[in-house]
Amino acid sequence: MAQTKGEKPYPRTARVNQILREVISEAVVRIGDFDDRVGMLTVTEVEVTEDLRQAIVFMDSLSEEASAALEEHRAQIQGIVNAKTRLKRTPKLTFRIDPSVRTGEAVEDIIRRLRDDRA
Repeated sequence: MAQTKGEKPYPRTARVNQILREVISEAVVRIGDFDDRVGMLTVTEVEVTEDLRQAIVFMDSLSEEASAALEEHRAQIQGIVNAKTRLKRTPKLTFRIDPSVRTGEAVEDIIRRLRDDRA
């Protein structure tokens, strides 16, 4: 399918998701420098709603302690997002553990067990 002049190669929300992932990742690293509860968290993905009012930030792991810390720093992170992006609105951030990480770990465990059974 040929791309017409002015047509974007992917939807706006996909571009916003990528920008938010980068900005939020940097913010989490900065917060981790002074709040040990955040530690070594990694932002794996961001999913923003089409109206850009809400965004789910998926993390590689998220203990209760880290979740509480992120919630405490949510306004600060949203402020950083606001300062570094040109969005009309700053989406309200919600932090969750990435289910694909757990799925990947389960698949790796199955593969490991199959290898052990063959050996």
